[in-house]
Amino acid sequence: MRFLRLFLSLMIGMQALKAYDYFLGFLALVLLFQVATNLGCCGPAGCVTPKNNKQGTIEDVEFEEIKTQR
Repeated sequence: MRFLRLFLSLMIGMQALKAYDYFLGFLALVLLFQVATNLGCCGPAGCVTPKNNKQGTIEDVEFEEIKTQR
């Protein structure tokens, strides 16, 4: 992903210089910042879900039968 971001930031940065587009330049700088600091949208750990602390415990579920009248 770092190489993809680097490639995109360079391509978008060159296009921003050619077109004098400040928004594309800002986008290129954001992508280049992500490459330099190894950060993504969710941080360096990525989108990690928390571990379940209740491993191995199964709760008993009680069901109640509902009968409909006709």
